[in-house]
Amino acid sequence: MRIPGHPVDWRTLPGAVPAGVARVTPRQWTEGARLVHEGGGRLVALWGTDHREYNGAFTIYVAYAVREGLAVQELPVRGDRPAYPEIAGLFPAANRMQRALYDLLGVAAEGAADKRPWIRHGAWPADAFPLRNDFVIPDGPVAAEPYPFVRVEGDGVHEIPVGPIHAGVIEPGQFRFSVVGEKVLRLEERLAFTHKGIDKRFASFSVADGYKLAGRVSGDSTVAFAWAYAQAAESLLAVVPPPRARWLRALALERERVANHLGDLGALGNDAAFGFAFAQFMRLKEDWLRLNRDAFGRRLLMDLIVPGGVDADVSAKNAERFLRQVESVEREVTALQHIYEDHAGLQDRFLSTGRVTAVLARSLGLCGLAGRSSGQAYDLRADFPAPPYDVLEPKKIVRAAGDVAARVQARFDEVHESMRLLRSILLQMPEGERRVEIPEPRPGAFGVGWVEGWRGEAFVAIEAGGEGRIRHAHAHDPSWQNWPLLEPAVIGNIVPDFPLINKSFNLSYSGHDS
Repeated sequence: MRIPGHPVDWRTLPGAVPAGVARVTPRQWTEGARLVHEGGGRLVALWGTDHREYNGAFTIYVAYAVREGLAVQELPVRGDRPAYPEIAGLFPAANRMQRALYDLLGVAAEGAADKRPWIRHGAWPADAFPLRNDFVIPDGPVAAEPYPFVRVEGDGVHEIPVGPIHAGVIEPGQFRFSVVGEKVLRLEERLAFTHKGIDKRFASFSVADGYKLAGRVSGDSTVAFAWAYAQAAESLLAVVPPPRARWLRALALERERVANHLGDLGALGNDAAFGFAFAQFMRLKEDWLRLNRDAFGRRLLMDLIVPGGVDADVSAKNAERFLRQVESVEREVTALQHIYEDHAGLQDRFLSTGRVTAVLARSLGLCGLAGRSSGQAYDLRADFPAPPYDVLEPKKIVRAAGDVAARVQARFDEVHESMRLLRSILLQMPEGERRVEIPEPRPGAFGVGWVEGWRGEAFVAIEAGGEGRIRHAHAHDPSWQNWPLLEPAVIGNIVPDFPLINKSFNLSYSGHDS
């Protein structure tokens, strides 16, 4: 596929994302979106930055997944006319990204049908934009205007507001249900209550140290984001991490994947009133995290992956412990899987609940585990394998039904596949150095990272500034693509099934709101 403005030569640095970056005109921007859509490509991320002090313009970026890898376009936008052509008509997932981009940078998507605020919750005035270099932090809180939820009219229709503060220990999100009796006619979300200004915060870090912030975009995906950040940094620095470091990164990524799937499988059982499953899976997850602590000095593996390699190694003794744990946990997961499959009460709650068809998943851009559970066969570990996945040859786990049962089954299958990968990693990992020194970045150098985390694709883009600093960076969580799909997934189901459907996606508030 030839995207307007894009060269045909792609980055081939070992371990880097195969990516091409090109500056385009507004016409090429629109034509590129059309060609990507017609060619079966996908929207990965949309973001922007303030370059007015350098060239008098803002710059809007879009990243697409195409056959050859990652196609990134940058569109300069005049400072006195801050607007660019919208792309949500072709890629609906761009809707909220465009709205957030306006809230943060003040650059509007021309032709967009939905112009409601998304990120801004009264934290700054409507005519101020935090990602502009001349932004002044307001002295105090700003009155937040009412949010115009879409109303559903009709006899017997009621609204049920939920959140943003919840009874459970979860992050804030607002949900507005329109129901008749217990049947859901419509769900509308409002998120971004945990916006932390991460894009702005990156500018206070050096390229060498930015992994610390990247690994905290979404705490349950710290390995995925840190690896994506390291890929981006190594790309712009032209650095190749040692072979052992790449295998250690894969070890950490698969252990993060298993830990989250174990937790989710327990929580899904609990949401269907099967407390035994919750207790058993959380026991397994706790043992898994404790061995992380013993081997790496950290339970959730934060700050393990750094530009140039990794910050800790695995001893031969701990490698043996990992192998023994893989064997024991896989046996227990297999036994619990049989219980799930034979439990009539669980299957009654799971089957046909919260269904997302393959057609809807494709048109709205569902990705990651939820996407593969609806027939979307995308997995970066197999599609664009960074070492050592090119040797490991991971198997894609794809299900067609698109319901809660499919998402549960996909988790079981991915646990088993991760166990296979972990065995291979531990038995084949080469000896050698775990980290190399990195040079000072060239100002203006640009790099991207793209990693298949347990939830989906973690994406990071970095632009270097002077004196080794970050000029701008953007981290994108797959929850941006997947939160909108929760709305149609709930339609036609009953209100008590919402927690179960929501947990079957298990999307990140923090990652989306960053």
